[in-house]
Amino acid sequence: MQWFVRCVSLHCKKKSGNALPTYSTSVSVGIFNVGQKRLSSLLAHDEFSDDEYGYEDRKGCRSYANIDAWKWKLSVLLRNPIEHEIVTRDKRDKRDYGCLAALAQRMGLYSQSYGKVMVFSKVPLPNYRADMDDKRPSRKVSIPLSVLQAVQKILEEHLERKEVFLSKVRIDNLFAQQSTWAGNQVSFLEPSSCVEDFRTQSPFLDNILLLKRNMHLRDRQQAWQNSSIGKEMMTFRENLPAFKEKEAFLLAVRRHQVLVVSGETGCGKTTQLPQYILESEIEAGQGGSCSIICTQPRRISAISVAERVAVERGEQIGESVGYKVRFEGQRGTSTRLLFCTTGILLRKLMFDPDLNGVTHVIVDEIHERGMNEDFLLVVLKDLLVRRTDLRVVLMSATLNAKLFSSYFNGAPLLHIPGFTYPVNIHYLEDVLELIGYTFSEIDQADDYGEDKAWKMQRMLQRSKRNPVVSLAMDALANADLRKYSGAVQFALSQWNPECLGFKLIEALLCYICKNEREGAVLVFMTGWEDITALNNCLKSNPLLGNPNKVRLLACHGAMATADQKLIFEPVPQHIRKIVLATNLAETSITINDVIFVIDCGKAKETSYDALNNTPCLTPTWISKASARQRRGRAGRVQPGECYHLYPKAVFEAFSEYQEPELLRMPLHSLCLQIKSLKLGKIGDFLGKAIQPPDPLSVRNSVQLLETIGALDDKEELTNLGMHLTSLPVDPRIGKMLIMGAIFSCLDPVLSIAAGLTVRDPFVLPVDKKDAAEKVKYKFGKEDCSDHIALVRAYDAWKQAMDAGNAVDFCWKNFLSFSTMQVMHSLRRQFEVLLRQAGFVDPVHEYSNLFSKDLDLLKGIICAGMFPGVSSVWSMESNTKYKTVEDGPVQLHQNSVLSKIEKIPYPWLVFYEKMKSGNVLLRDATGISDSMLLLFGGKLYKSETVGRLHMQEGWLEFTLHTPFAQSVMILRRELDSMISQKMENPKLDVLHENKRLMNAVLELLHGDKSEGKFWLPEDAPKKHMQPSPSICCKSLLNNRLSKAGYKAAKYTIKPLRNKRFEATVVVKGKRFKGKAAATKKQAEENVASEGLDWLDGLIIAKEEKKEARKASLRGKECQKLKSEGLSGTLMQSENIDLGE
Repeated sequence: MQWFVRCVSLHCKKKSGNALPTYSTSVSVGIFNVGQKRLSSLLAHDEFSDDEYGYEDRKGCRSYANIDAWKWKLSVLLRNPIEHEIVTRDKRDKRDYGCLAALAQRMGLYSQSYGKVMVFSKVPLPNYRADMDDKRPSRKVSIPLSVLQAVQKILEEHLERKEVFLSKVRIDNLFAQQSTWAGNQVSFLEPSSCVEDFRTQSPFLDNILLLKRNMHLRDRQQAWQNSSIGKEMMTFRENLPAFKEKEAFLLAVRRHQVLVVSGETGCGKTTQLPQYILESEIEAGQGGSCSIICTQPRRISAISVAERVAVERGEQIGESVGYKVRFEGQRGTSTRLLFCTTGILLRKLMFDPDLNGVTHVIVDEIHERGMNEDFLLVVLKDLLVRRTDLRVVLMSATLNAKLFSSYFNGAPLLHIPGFTYPVNIHYLEDVLELIGYTFSEIDQADDYGEDKAWKMQRMLQRSKRNPVVSLAMDALANADLRKYSGAVQFALSQWNPECLGFKLIEALLCYICKNEREGAVLVFMTGWEDITALNNCLKSNPLLGNPNKVRLLACHGAMATADQKLIFEPVPQHIRKIVLATNLAETSITINDVIFVIDCGKAKETSYDALNNTPCLTPTWISKASARQRRGRAGRVQPGECYHLYPKAVFEAFSEYQEPELLRMPLHSLCLQIKSLKLGKIGDFLGKAIQPPDPLSVRNSVQLLETIGALDDKEELTNLGMHLTSLPVDPRIGKMLIMGAIFSCLDPVLSIAAGLTVRDPFVLPVDKKDAAEKVKYKFGKEDCSDHIALVRAYDAWKQAMDAGNAVDFCWKNFLSFSTMQVMHSLRRQFEVLLRQAGFVDPVHEYSNLFSKDLDLLKGIICAGMFPGVSSVWSMESNTKYKTVEDGPVQLHQNSVLSKIEKIPYPWLVFYEKMKSGNVLLRDATGISDSMLLLFGGKLYKSETVGRLHMQEGWLEFTLHTPFAQSVMILRRELDSMISQKMENPKLDVLHENKRLMNAVLELLHGDKSEGKFWLPEDAPKKHMQPSPSICCKSLLNNRLSKAGYKAAKYTIKPLRNKRFEATVVVKGKRFKGKAAATKKQAEENVASEGLDWLDGLIIAKEEKKEARKASLRGKECQKLKSEGLSGTLMQSENIDLGE
């Protein structure tokens, strides 16, 4: 290694008079003299191995020559406007990849190693590329001969009847054309269909009704405000900080189209500002004509705020104040103030782009920068140009007000100070000093149980590549801790930022329970897994696990609503309430008795890796704004204490605000909404956002919508895409719903769609996890499907509901009763939407003719989940899973399939993948070859006879030629039938295509997955650029000519085994190369030997020169030292050495 480093350092110095003859210079001159036509030949693929070149010794020399040559290759790539990457399989490049990657980075290029293939590119490279995978298997499909014959026979009958039917249609059309003229004459005699609607009221009557409605609202409001209870409520409301800004707020709303309001925690902006607008409109006699919509990011917020405002107005929910969330709502004809989720307003914009009748739109909590909120702001900005009378108010607890103000062309700002008590802040160094806690290297790993020992072990490694660790370490390196004791400073040096600190939290809670005043404690954690693990640890503590002294509660978005409400209930005196919560408790909910807050400083955030097209769920540091929000929860009712479990220096390194969701989430649902609102090109519209998303992310989403058939190649909605816009679910789930309705398999698909839309109905208690997993395994093991497990669980629950013992059934089978109720409600809503679109037959039995056919159901699941497909290559010792986008993947531990030793299917379709270390697949179903061929992506014929492929050729199938033709015809007919149904949903396509369905079912039932995966001999090299080779013979001649020597002369000697051996003389020294199959390769082998020797001489010569110079400097230094000038000389020497 030292020899190699010396080689590279000597080359890089390039001192005048001693520069080495470089490969880059000599070859570059030759290449441009030959001309542009020779460029492709110089980038020819290197088909010879490392051994054939004879590179066995002098590793430093041969690495030096290889890197020297790659400098030229990469410089040529940079100058070439056509080529974007160089691909190589050379063993020498694999050997030197570390140095070559560093070289590429210095030149502004990107590199990636894919097994035996190395790629150097002008653009960033993903972690996996299917075209670089030599071990990407092809599928050989095997179907019993009897099944093939039966399918072909039925298919022939279908085609014959179809031809007869088409002939009849052509004849009918001919007769219809002949009678067109007569029909036109008759139509001229008929009067136009202009029927007067006598129910339409006159404008005069409308004005009278509006006046009465205005007077009724004003009288009712005044009566409530003059009542004794109303006066008490008004007194309470007037004590809120928002009341002081009431007049300024209303004046700004009247004068400006857009107003940006920032309000601190507890100021009352969410409940009061919408009321101020409503009350002022009612007092002005315009209550009947005003319509205020206030959006909330979460359904729980919309419901709770609406209920609170209704109470403050002395009304029942649904009168003048209502709410609307997905599939649920309470509002009436007299509702003037509607609280809803952002998605509800976006759906209203689909049918009413101008929001006719709406006078005010209030967008709350915009600091969270949700995807829907950012999208809504772009839509509202365009809408304000058309609706000059519309008023928009943007509200948030903490926001970059100037950012939103500038986005809306300098909209005015209004700040409302908060009403919170002072909160004492304790950072990690203060906590350690306070409770006398210290860290060590081995006791910081959080205890997640025996089955997560790997996770605990990984925490102790403290990888610098982890962004959580790197930010903390960099911040601590510059921290000033001199005012703290030596014990605290030593503890911080041992602190592991990757751990949440279960033991520290336990010690801190014990300190609070023993030494602090009464009050609830709110502990912010990252996710449900951490909450359950910490809860388990705390229960084992003698103090914290004592229910007579401490009540441990949890708060997470995945919990049932009834369980969430427990955190709001007061506890008896002398019992400490401890709530373990996620960031849900930052803004969406308020627990009034919280005095102490413990903040771990992290949150599990979903990010989107657009380059690899993979969502990632990783713990990250929160923003400063989130930290302040968490801190403010401790001062709502009285002075509080906040314990941040990270140093102050780390807090100062936090980002100011959270990254917008638009930049870290897949955009396919949003892209579909953009097209449904007819907002033009998706990329152009999203480019108008406050912070536009990555164009690659947009392109990935558009490509997904094109793959599932929702968009055409011109980025316009197809018939399927139009139907999907009416379903408020993920586009893939929506497609599965429509396919289930088309194939009369409705009920099970409704259950699957509902189960995927809500949280997982299967509950995994910490103390009964094994039993819960066995129950879930029981539901899905027979079908190798997480999706069908949902169907079986729902059907069993429905039977239990009819029998009246549903609660006991859920308890025994570890199911969430509330989640099952939500699934039941969603199923009905989905069915209503499909019936409105015309896909569901009025006769329920006809919509479920094939509901019991599990093979057809799996095909429908495949149609919805595609392109989420993974191959299942079962081997003797293990099973390998591989997708086109991610390469090797793993099953999530909660999947039923992860418990099955050998999956009897060659493919999996999955709904969700998530990268958390490895790429994990969730909600998967095993499918056969025929299911994928008939219901997967577009199917194409390959150039090779008997081969079919889909997904741009990366999924390959080998079939018998007649069968391949039958499959293509069957798929064509099936797609045609589906297309007809999409165009006319009320068309009975199953009745008209009975034989086609029989052929489909015959193939699905007869496929026993008896084929196999195999690696083709011609490994896939699609889109692979040839690798430029090192011509050792040419390089040797260039080196000799530069040094003033004649070109080397080669002697070829034929051997007995039809091979050749070459010799060459270099500077009087004779070399013999390794034998080769061709004369040219024999010359290359011996030239490499001579080149290695020559490079060694040059390097040795350079070393001697350096040694001689060092000796002369030493003597000069000694001479000047005696004269007292050593300091100046040493300074100059240091500068020279540094250079």
